[in-house]
Amino acid sequence: MGLSWQQGPLSTGSIGHFLVPEPLPKRLLYVEPLRRRLRLRFGGSWIADSERCLLLFEPGRYPVAYFPETDVSPRVLEQAEHTSQHADLGPTSWYSVRADEQHIAARGAWQHTNLPAHASDLHGLIAFAWRAMDAFYEEDERIVGHAADPYHRIDIRQTSRHLVVNHQGRVIADTKRPLVLYESGFAPRWYVPRADIDESALTPVKLQTFCPYKGLCSYYSIGDARQAAWYYPDAYPEVRRISNFVSFEPDIVTLHLDGTLMRLEPGQSVVPHGPDRNLDVAEVVPGAGSQPA
Repeated sequence: MGLSWQQGPLSTGSIGHFLVPEPLPKRLLYVEPLRRRLRLRFGGSWIADSERCLLLFEPGRYPVAYFPETDVSPRVLEQAEHTSQHADLGPTSWYSVRADEQHIAARGAWQHTNLPAHASDLHGLIAFAWRAMDAFYEEDERIVGHAADPYHRIDIRQTSRHLVVNHQGRVIADTKRPLVLYESGFAPRWYVPRADIDESALTPVKLQTFCPYKGLCSYYSIGDARQAAWYYPDAYPEVRRISNFVSFEPDIVTLHLDGTLMRLEPGQSVVPHGPDRNLDVAEVVPGAGSQPA
């Protein structure tokens, strides 16, 4: 979720509200220091390396990192003819990014060139199109999907609550030891150990999607209920506890938690789009095809 997308406080679908006497503007942009070393690789070369990036949050967008020009390698950026107009930040110039004659990304970077006074923090800063580059790194570890959002959090808790999953009169799962995953911007998701699932009811789907915080996700159909369940075969270390556990969609199959029917809460569909990219498995599995996560 973070601040500005899904159901965050600055997003268009916020589930909360500010306790202020006057309504806030419909669009609030927020910028802050990233406070992490961010490095950028393109064409086999390091082309940017900074501990002074700013992170821009816009409603309905993933956060975008902006590099100081002085932290970008010289002669990498070439002015492009293309320009655009940002609704809040004004005219935007675009650049080709050139590592060498074989590695050129047209419209690979941009800069806001006539910022309003209140947005002067972004003056002289460059943002790079995520998927046009080879990879971004924090220190020596690659990060995928978008710049790390310091306001996105996942907590996993063991519980003894009774979760039952049914479809068309058949019990698919029955457990008193699910894991509940709390993720910023989403309702709780319940993950079931395989020993408590009738796996004969699960049909693998030829689909993978990608979450920047949990990893590659695979899916099952249950009878005529397509993509009714999902799991992370090898979840990222930070959320390793849910690896190979299965979660079920309450708007596709029937879930009861302690006897109460569960329903999908509004606004839970993942927003896959950033200003210059989709989230898909091709970023982490080259050549793979999928739907957005």
